[in-house]
Amino acid sequence: MEDMYTSSFYPFKTEEERWAYWAEHISLNRYDTPATQLYLDLFKLAKRKTYFVITTNVDHQFYKAGFPVEKIFAVQGDYGFFQCAKGCHSKLYYNEDIVKDMLAQTVECKIPMKLVPHCPVCGGLMDVNLRKDNYFVEDEAWYAASNRYTAFVRETTDKQVVYLELGVGFNTPGIIRLPFEQMIYQNPNAILIRINSHQPHGAKENSSKTISFSEDMTKVLAAL
Repeated sequence: MEDMYTSSFYPFKTEEERWAYWAEHISLNRYDTPATQLYLDLFKLAKRKTYFVITTNVDHQFYKAGFPVEKIFAVQGDYGFFQCAKGCHSKLYYNEDIVKDMLAQTVECKIPMKLVPHCPVCGGLMDVNLRKDNYFVEDEAWYAASNRYTAFVRETTDKQVVYLELGVGFNTPGIIRLPFEQMIYQNPNAILIRINSHQPHGAKENSSKTISFSEDMTKVLAAL
């Protein structure tokens, strides 16, 4: 396991091993790590403006930094919730207590069988609420956030807007990167600020309205 992203796809042999790993993964990213300076600096910039956050991150950092829930659309899910692995119903389950139990009872990289979570509706296995297959659950809160984001985009059409894009590559470009390019192209009053160490440049049609940074994101935001 060389990084947290690819390790989440590791083919564990048993559910006891898989959940021992995920308990560590979730606890580190969701519960044990406070808001980093990058997100705190970002909030200092944003709170003086009319803004909205769309993010593919699932680590709750925006919330921890002070961004209000009604101004965040976390498209890809949240480490803090479990869902039915087959998406048999649209309810999510907050997992902090069960994750703590898993950590406390992990022995030799396994949790006890009794702690393996099962769906209260169909009895099948549970999974972390992450968009990784066709069973990802979009609950009422997800749709409400989606509608608020759509309304914000609609209200700012043709207005002076800065699209601040942080570290968005081509893993899921259809969520943020390509829609931002399209909105920049259609709005003569818009500017795109893209901070990306590997793919900082924008579409050639938007070159005159794109400001690119390939430097360390934490340093750029601190300077701003």
